[in-house]
This record gives sequence, C-alpha cells and structure tokens, in this order.
Amino acid sequence: MIQYALRCPDGHSFDSWFQSAEAYERLASAGLVSCAVCGGGGVEKAMMTPRVATARAPATLSEPASPAEQALAELRRKIEANSEYVGSNFATEARAMHDGDIPHRNIYGEARLDEARKLAEDGVPVAPLPFMPNRKAN
Repeated sequence: MIQYALRCPDGHSFDSWFQSAEAYERLASAGLVSCAVCGGGGVEKAMMTPRVATARAPATLSEPASPAEQALAELRRKIEANSEYVGSNFATEARAMHDGDIPHRNIYGEARLDEARKLAEDGVPVAPLPFMPNRKAN
C-alpha cells in the first residue's frame, strides 16, 4: 500500500491510499481517480513530505482515550505498584503460598494456560490480567 497526497484542478488537497504506485498510474491514466472533495477529475499527485523514522525519536503511546482504557491503565498502575512481578514462576509461587509453604504476598506474573487452569481447579485464587506484564521485577 502507498499513500499519495493528491490535488484536483480546483485546488482541493486530499490523501488517498493505493495498492501500489503502478495501481495509481493505471487508475489515473484511465481517469478513475476523482477528487474526494468535489468529485472532479484531473487529479494529480501533489508535493509530499516524506515520512522518515529516526532513531532519536522514541515511539510514544497516547494517553488512554476512553474511560475503559483509563480504568485499565489505573488497574495496571495499582497492580504494578502493590505487587511483586515473579515472571514465569507465577504458578509455583502462587501454589506455594496457597499451600502455606511461603508467606502470602501480592504477586503477578505469567503462567501457561495448563498451569493457570490447574491452579484454578485446585482452588488457588488467581485471575488473568487484562494486560501483558512489563517483564521486570518490582
């Protein structure tokens, strides 16, 4: 897919996606590219600014937009602030606490589906998180 900045003879500017540069050329030469604003023909490619990714510009994520996203972000902050990340040792740690072999504490981590199912079947209080852990120890 390729995106082009386009302009019609009436001066309307708009962007459009095409399967390839060749696909754009075929459609344009057949007169099948029309203005998204006025519907007129004679559309041509306009000057575009290239999109260049730089190593210096880190990717940033937007803040949660919806109330649901905000609630999930808050839940994650609370879990990470008040629990210890135990990584792939989650099932072992949860079972040891349940059996009284080690002191209880708040933990989160990762478990295979069969491990999580066995914990739940054995009455170990566990729940899946609606996010992936940050793979780091607190």
